[in-house]
Amino acid sequence: MTTKDATMTDLPTAVFLSGGGTTLKNLIRVRDAGQLPIDLKLVISSNPKAGGLNIAQAAGIPTRVVRKRDYPGDDAYRAAMFDPCREACVQLVVMAGFLKHVLIPDDYVGRVLNIHPSLIPSFCGPGMYGQRVHQAALDKGVKVSGCTVHLVDNHYDNGPIVLQRTCPVLEDDTAETLAARVFEQECIAFPDAIRQFVARQAS
Repeated sequence: MTTKDATMTDLPTAVFLSGGGTTLKNLIRVRDAGQLPIDLKLVISSNPKAGGLNIAQAAGIPTRVVRKRDYPGDDAYRAAMFDPCREACVQLVVMAGFLKHVLIPDDYVGRVLNIHPSLIPSFCGPGMYGQRVHQAALDKGVKVSGCTVHLVDNHYDNGPIVLQRTCPVLEDDTAETLAARVFEQECIAFPDAIRQFVARQAS
């Protein structure tokens, strides 16, 4: 594996997260392999105990904790999330297991990507995250699942779809085994979607 130094062509990027940081860890791995032209400027967590903060700090990425309950309303919370991005000259925000709803400011419309562990419009929306998504897929009896990368708007899991990847649902799957298979596809899909975004910005 080769390490790629940040260059002028690397897109300044922030990551929003709430949990263990497995998606962030994958993005760092792909970046360090020279296969993802981003400069990770900032990680913002909604949870002060999120494991993703430790992953960011170990990688030398500045971190912040912004708890939604500390702000009086949606506008104040939006400013708390995106003002640090502006200060860091961030051009792309990626939501990597970010479980809070935040309004997207005008200057970041079309510049926020999210990954969801289902094939939107199935098994998405408020309350559909983590193992709940995969259990819902199993309960419905679907034969194919996967993940979706989409642009974020002001509604849950609603923005334009960038790409999707699929995987089979097996007869003996549990929520945990299906989650692991879907995550394998997420590890491919999110870097692909980010590379597409970077390419569009450069064209």
